[in-house]
Amino acid sequence: MALTNSQYQSIIRDYDHIRDNNRFALETRREQVWNAVPEYRALEESISSLSVSAARSMLDGETDARDRLHKSLSDIKRRQRQLLTAAGFPDDYLDPIYNCPLCRDTGYTTSEDGRKQKCSCFRQREISVLYSQSHIQDMVAKENFSTLSTEYYQGEDLRHFESAVDLCREFVKNFKKDYRNILFYGTVGTGKSFLSGCIAKELMDAGCSVIYFSASGLFDLFARYSFDYKEKAAFQDFCEDIYSCDLLIIDDLGTEITNTFTASQLFSCLNERCLRKKAVIISTNLSLEEIRDRYSDRIFSRITSSFALCKLTGQDIRIYKKRALSTSTTTR
Repeated sequence: MALTNSQYQSIIRDYDHIRDNNRFALETRREQVWNAVPEYRALEESISSLSVSAARSMLDGETDARDRLHKSLSDIKRRQRQLLTAAGFPDDYLDPIYNCPLCRDTGYTTSEDGRKQKCSCFRQREISVLYSQSHIQDMVAKENFSTLSTEYYQGEDLRHFESAVDLCREFVKNFKKDYRNILFYGTVGTGKSFLSGCIAKELMDAGCSVIYFSASGLFDLFARYSFDYKEKAAFQDFCEDIYSCDLLIIDDLGTEITNTFTASQLFSCLNERCLRKKAVIISTNLSLEEIRDRYSDRIFSRITSSFALCKLTGQDIRIYKKRALSTSTTTR
């Protein structure tokens, strides 16, 4: 699917707003430094006069004027950084501020062959708009490594969870170097979706494109586009997005209506992403035996051969929290 003009313009306005905010933040910092370190401001103001003087020298035929200017500017920059650190500021305190250093908050980068292309941060914004995934931002704000807790696990359940957390951290650490997939499976409410959210947050912060779908939502979209001949172009765009994003998360596999169509689409999705070396995370309450019985042998083979299998066990944390809240409210 392609963005409408209004959707595209909305994203571009967001980038304009980000750049304006960062410019204001930088100017605020500059005023702070100028007030605290007068010599820094004097050095900064001397740069323009040095540049004008060097330009005149070059016009007069002085061949070493450019080299002298570069040396003088380097000396000034070095002195300014010394002044910043001596005054208690980081030495990069007045460097340009960017939310995304890759595109410098423009939304676009330049490829090796000189072509303008969408930055990964633009791509994630586009994904969120196209697939109404603004809720993923709310999800990862609550479900991330900073809110992770082991207090609901004991014994073997705790060992399973801690092993899963280690796997997730390793997955994030090596994401751009190694092709990996994860299957979280096990009993209801044991943290499978939570760990998927932890990974999504880290990778989105790192500029990777992440598409998150419940299994039922994903296959509903596949069905909608597949059976409407008027949506052929949209279906092709949708498939390309699903196949090419950096990480695809399929949550609650097994809650969809399972038939030959969904099984076929699931295999196509997994197979195509495998060919492209694009990672997939699946969470499910099904056991491995139930996955084998519900889906085709080739899907079961694909998952068990190319996914890290991560089993989580224990009590349903959601129910435990609800009961604890109810008990707390009653005793007040």
